[in-house]
Amino acid sequence: MSIDGYLDDAAQERLLLSNDADFDRVDEVRAGCDAILVGATTIRQDDPRLLVRSAERQAARAARGEPPHPVKVTVTGSCDIEPTARFFTLGDVDKLVYCASATCPDARKRLGEVATVIDGGDPVDLHLVTADLAARGVRRLMVEGGGTMHTQFLTAGLVDELQLVVAPFFVGDSRAPRFVGDGEFPWGPGHRARLAGVRQIGDVVLLRYALSDRFSEDR
Repeated sequence: MSIDGYLDDAAQERLLLSNDADFDRVDEVRAGCDAILVGATTIRQDDPRLLVRSAERQAARAARGEPPHPVKVTVTGSCDIEPTARFFTLGDVDKLVYCASATCPDARKRLGEVATVIDGGDPVDLHLVTADLAARGVRRLMVEGGGTMHTQFLTAGLVDELQLVVAPFFVGDSRAPRFVGDGEFPWGPGHRARLAGVRQIGDVVLLRYALSDRFSEDR
């Protein structure tokens, strides 16, 4: 995020907040996860690939008996997602779409050929989502955004670790998306999150927060 807490600016073109060294670090984190989750808005706006970029890391996953890329996961209430998005078209890996119960029939018609559509409750319940992912063998889930997903996972108390990279500039535009929205978070003035690590990466800084007893210093 920017110094003032934004994930992007209000322009149509995506704002790059980080640098090449940190993008490589994120790729390493991705390679160590079983699944990567983004919200439907992120798919519509950024059209992310959500793949491990490094061939060496892909090979290391294969050597461990894993697919070269983590499972792709998204959560949506309306299922207003194009099946031509790179989320679906790139990567020989499972794609899972958790949608609200009422939209499941339409979602299966729209996306059934490119993804597995799963009833996530109405409205979508992230506890059901994470329980279903665990039943599918997902032990480490990386939530990459956007702000709505960050807010929902954090307020639900489902996050073990927060990795927050701060870019050295301001956005200064309230129309832009923020890291999180309003909500009742488990961590406040009376319950401070534990800062587990600080690391400078070029001109950005990585802050690691331990948010549950499942946090591991080694990951």
